[in-house]
Amino acid sequence: MSERFFPRDDYFMRLALREAERALEHEDVPIGAVVVRGGEVVAAAHNERELRQDPSAHAEIIALREAARAAGTWRVLDAVLYVTLEPCAMCAGAIVLARVPRVVYGASDPKAGACGSVIDILGEPRLNHRPEVAAGLLAEECGALLSGFFASRR
Repeated sequence: MSERFFPRDDYFMRLALREAERALEHEDVPIGAVVVRGGEVVAAAHNERELRQDPSAHAEIIALREAARAAGTWRVLDAVLYVTLEPCAMCAGAIVLARVPRVVYGASDPKAGACGSVIDILGEPRLNHRPEVAAGLLAEECGALLSGFFASRR
């Protein structure tokens, strides 16, 4: 894991943050994801668990499905996944299986993070694919959006 960011990473993470805000429209946890290939957004999604009543409707899963559909293959190669919160075990597994080469996330998740906070699926040497991971981009903004959401529910 690194904190190595590139000039356009900030721009794409801000798009993911905008996507996360859309989840608030249907009272879902505000997490957003954007898949970028060749400098172009090929998929964008936000959590839709409440909207769909589907436990697998995480932003990352929806974005990966959309990116795969756009590419015409299940392999999401030559792409970067930007997500506002550290992926959970389910999403990290999907990232590995989709062969995503790079993941950039904002806030860490000390309760369910699977990129090093609780477990490290993306760095597991026994798996056949290990994407590069850059953590902490716009972490304060990503975390504040989540904190505000949960504070309003208490």
